[in-house]
Amino acid sequence: MPSPVSAGRPAAQPPGRGSVEALITQTRRLKGDVDAVRRDTRIDGADPEERWQRALYDLALHQLDDLDTHLAQLRDGPDPAPAASPEPAPAQPGPRRAPSAPPHGSLLSRVGSAEWNLLTDEATWSGELYQILGRDPADPALTLDELPSLVLEEDRPKLTSMVTGCLVDGRPIDGEFRVARPDGSERTVHMMGEPVLGADGGTASMWAVLRDVSELRRTQRTVRETRDSLHRRRSEEQTEHRIAAEVQEAVLPPWLGSLRLPPPGPGPLDLAAQRLPAAASTLIGADWYDALDLPGGETLLSVGDLTGHGVAVASGMAMLLGAVRGMALAGTGPGDLLGMLNQLLDTTVQPALGSAVCCRYRPGTRTLVWAQAGHPAPLLYRDGTGRMLTAPDGVLLGATSGAVYGQAEETLRPGDVLLLHTDGLVPGQTPTAAVDRLLGLGPRFGAACTAQDCVRTVVEEFGGAGREDDACVLVARITA
Repeated sequence: MPSPVSAGRPAAQPPGRGSVEALITQTRRLKGDVDAVRRDTRIDGADPEERWQRALYDLALHQLDDLDTHLAQLRDGPDPAPAASPEPAPAQPGPRRAPSAPPHGSLLSRVGSAEWNLLTDEATWSGELYQILGRDPADPALTLDELPSLVLEEDRPKLTSMVTGCLVDGRPIDGEFRVARPDGSERTVHMMGEPVLGADGGTASMWAVLRDVSELRRTQRTVRETRDSLHRRRSEEQTEHRIAAEVQEAVLPPWLGSLRLPPPGPGPLDLAAQRLPAAASTLIGADWYDALDLPGGETLLSVGDLTGHGVAVASGMAMLLGAVRGMALAGTGPGDLLGMLNQLLDTTVQPALGSAVCCRYRPGTRTLVWAQAGHPAPLLYRDGTGRMLTAPDGVLLGATSGAVYGQAEETLRPGDVLLLHTDGLVPGQTPTAAVDRLLGLGPRFGAACTAQDCVRTVVEEFGGAGREDDACVLVARITA
């Protein structure tokens, strides 16, 4: 990755950027120092030791470039996905020849040197190069004509092109190829070299530094594959989020705002509702609320929740809500309705757990008939004081086959306020503490003129940041 500052004189980074930023600054400063020493080192090309040192300076710069790239990736994350530098290298010089090879896996064991004399057709390899290529040090070094026999067939044209360009056109060698070792293993070798000119100006020999970069390339491949996998997963999550949100909007359009459905007849209901989203916008849950006019002037009120997030859960919520509406329109009572929902969840291809409260309001007698399935009971506010309704028996939907759900009745009065909600409406509180805080809103509800005023009070009190999951609130106010 090109540095945004000069390699010879890197700009000072602002303090307080963190340890990774400090490492990047140090790396770029070191690159400038190495490059300055490299430019100040006079090399006439005659001394192999000097050429070895010059090559190590070049390789050190490649290594620092690679480190700069990876540190920037660590700082910026996987999204930019810059291509890794293909020429990493050690930053310390080693001997041109070694009587015995360094320990396997050490830095020097991965860097070797070679020189091919074109006048005598002699080849000279360092002990490290024998180890890299898996050759016996007692065997003679391979000539340039013999070297391709070690290279994988598909990489031989690349090696031939590099060597030809060096010997014929005098171009430096800088490239990689794969070799097959006698033990059957493969190695990726990075080769850097230059032609050595004779007194007549012709190419007398060719020298090269070869480094085993197999482990580095495997690591880079792993990083690249992991990064690509993260990108795919993020794309899938974005698509899933979009689909889940579209399902919500299609099935529950009132979630985009408030709901007001004043049914006809005596004892009408003033209704308002709202969804409070989770702090993390990527979490699309399956909380719902609903109000539906029923035959005979009655009204269905329901709230519920399915466990989980995503498209499958949102689709399950849509299926469940459709079943609730259909059975309610057919005249099914709240208790039997929840029993059928439990059976529906128990037999679906992807079983899930859910909770719900289902209420049927009869305006002629101002009677509320309701049932619950493992869900917080409705809260009733009268004359500025709130209380929780006594819940009939009911277990979570999908928890057990053949569950029976009881029903309860409550006679309401004009001015009463009924609050239905899903779990998580009061974040960070136990169920008991959450109910106590909601009941504490009684005086403000008593002073409210509409159901929408009551919902606005709830949102003002509990709609702030920090919510871990979606929540819904539905308020029904009995008017005169």
